[in-house]
Order: sequence, then C-alpha cells, then structure tokens
Amino acid sequence: MLDDRCPILYPFISHPTLHKMKHFGVIDLGTNTFHLLIVKHNAAGSFDELHRERRFIKLAENGIEKIGSAPFQRGLQTLIDYKKILDKFQVKDFKALGTAALRRANNGQEFIQEVKAQTGISIQLISGNEEAELIHKGVSQAVPFGQSKNLIMDIGGGSVEFIICDKAQIFWKQSFPIGVAVLFNNFHTSDPIHVNEVLEIEQHLQKTLRPLLQELEKHEVQSLIGASGTFDVLENILVEEKASPVHSYLSDQKFNQLYPIILNSTLAERYAMEGLPATRADLIVVANILIDFILKQTGIKEIIVSAYAMKEGQLVKMMF
Repeated sequence: MLDDRCPILYPFISHPTLHKMKHFGVIDLGTNTFHLLIVKHNAAGSFDELHRERRFIKLAENGIEKIGSAPFQRGLQTLIDYKKILDKFQVKDFKALGTAALRRANNGQEFIQEVKAQTGISIQLISGNEEAELIHKGVSQAVPFGQSKNLIMDIGGGSVEFIICDKAQIFWKQSFPIGVAVLFNNFHTSDPIHVNEVLEIEQHLQKTLRPLLQELEKHEVQSLIGASGTFDVLENILVEEKASPVHSYLSDQKFNQLYPIILNSTLAERYAMEGLPATRADLIVVANILIDFILKQTGIKEIIVSAYAMKEGQLVKMMF
C-alpha cells in the first residue's frame, strides 16, 4: 500500500538555496480522501518523507451538492488532527488544497471557514485545470515518459482529470465532474450493478467526455498513466513486482481479466477480495467502468500506475 512506504527519497526536489532541514507539507482535501504529506530536505540534496497519512472522509456520501453533517465533522476532526501533526513536525511551509467537493458543495465555504476558525489552516480552493497541472508535475517525477505522448487519468470522488502530455509539456488538459462518488450516487443503485446501469454510465461518459475523445483524435497516446486511489487498488491486486517504488506497469489483458469479476460482484464479495481495501469496495465498480471506457475508446494496451500525483506536484511547485 502507498501509505506503508516510509521514507521515500525525493531526489527530484533539490535546490542549493533551500535550508537543509526545512520541512514542507501538503494537505490534499479530496472528495473521498484527505491526505497529509510531510517531507524534509536532507544533506544529499534530496528529501526524505517524514509522514504520510490518508483518511477516508467521503465528503460526497450524501451527494456532491452538500456536505452532510457526518462527513463535515469527519473532515473537520481530521484537519484538527493534521494540524497537530504539522505542529509536531514544526512545519511552517504547507498548503491545504480543496478540490471538487469543496468547489461544488453549497456549504463548502462554511466548511472552509470552520476549519480556519478551529485550526488556523487556510484552505486554498483550486480549479480543475490547476489540479491537472499539479498532477502532471507530480506524475512527471515518478513515471519515465519516454518520447511518446501519454494520457494521465486521475480518478477522484468529485472529478476526473485527464491530461494529454509528455514529460515536459501538457498538450491538453481538462477536469470533468464524473468522479466516482458522483457516478455512484447517480447510477449505481443495484447490488451487483445492473447491466442497464452500466449502459447508462457508458452513455453518460460518451456524452460528457466528448471533448477528450475529440482531442484524442488529434494526439496519439501510448499509455494510460493512472494516479490516485483506484489505480493503487489495481496495482495491489494485479502487479506482482513493481518496476520501481514509485511506478508500476500492468497490461490491458490483466485489467480485462479483473474487470468482469469486479463488475459482477456484490458489495459483500468485494469486501472479501484480497488486495481490495474495504474503504474502496463501494466505489471500485464505477471506477473500473471509467477505466474500461477509456481503454476501449483509445485502444491503449498499457497502464502505468504512478505513486505520485497532486500532492507531490504541489511540493515541486513550493520548492522551486
């Protein structure tokens, strides 16, 4: 699991003007998960990971339009705890980034104000395009791109970011409001999911992702680079040996073997699946439908799983 790797070296983030022992932190307030990452500069000109933590908050469990009282309190308590951890590590330079759920919920500003009042943390709301840029920065540190263009896909709870890029350049990027919490709440009502619900999701994706599909006609992409939770789960289940601590490869054949198993399973069966965390069991079905849709539309044969995404991208931005 990603959370179990500690420490991780960050040789890509080095600069002669940085103080050797300065600590940096990033809080990623995702729709499903709140992440905290703290690193420090070391004498070798790189960075050691001091603390990495994630908690499943599920801000959109009652819908993306409003944060329910229970997730509101879970999120608030988590940030109270995160501030204590930041203080413990004497982190002065940190960012707290709010994404889709806080952008869209009608009480998102109320949550931001309450967090500020109780913790002193100022949450910065970022746009979907800003999120995509940070994801590219982070993924670029983990994945060897080569000379070809690739498609980065970051599946969140409220939105999904797509980036057509190589290591140095973004050719196109867009955030779409089709995160797994949104798809689950709008379409996944049967257990196991009904074939008609799958068709409805695919039709919705065909319509919503039209701008992406049009861009993919202009840009030939070699691989699908997956960042964030769903791809971590695929890695846990399907990858026997990672290419490096920060990226791994899996084929479309392996995904295609797993996909019908996930699709036809009940929630109880998914709870029992080895490598599938219980916290992901409810949303993994719609997430896999998303990935299957992209693979079929593009004909991509290779998935690269990146351990780095927005948090690491924000660190790069802060440290240069």
